[in-house]
Amino acid sequence: MINSMTARKSVTKIMLPWMIFTFFFLASACSEKDDAHLIRALIKNSAELAEKHDVGGVMDLTTEDVVALPGHHNRLEIKRILWSAFMHYGKFKVLYPKPSVDLSAKDGSASSGIYLLIVKKERTIPDLKDLYDDPRRWLEAVGENADLYQIKLQLLKKDGRWRVKQAHLEGFKGLGFGE
Repeated sequence: MINSMTARKSVTKIMLPWMIFTFFFLASACSEKDDAHLIRALIKNSAELAEKHDVGGVMDLTTEDVVALPGHHNRLEIKRILWSAFMHYGKFKVLYPKPSVDLSAKDGSASSGIYLLIVKKERTIPDLKDLYDDPRRWLEAVGENADLYQIKLQLLKKDGRWRVKQAHLEGFKGLGFGE
């Protein structure tokens, strides 16, 4: 009986650290998936706000020291650019495939790449929703149907919320993206 209890204690001493390690490893993996999901939700929210011409709502998703590139535009200039773009396009839709998300384990930051298409509200491009998880095929299907852009975001997590710190916009230039 004593040997049985001693054996259980020994097994418990060995297993407990592994169980704790496994728990934190799984919690970390879930956290990364949750963060990627939160960033994609922020991007979706931003596109919805842009379609509503809600400059203030879009800006609420950024840090106070946000910068837009190229041109190194500050917060006030970004507001003006967004307002001008919204007026230029009128009623529009923002379409995009699944954004890439790269999380940094060391400093609470992340980067995301988004290919997006801006089209007039009434315009439809069939089958794009079916290609959401395949950005390459999505880009091929889009062709030259509308204004195509790539946005590279740098994000920070502060107080449990992801915010855009930097946005770099590139327009499509026939054979690829470039400034």
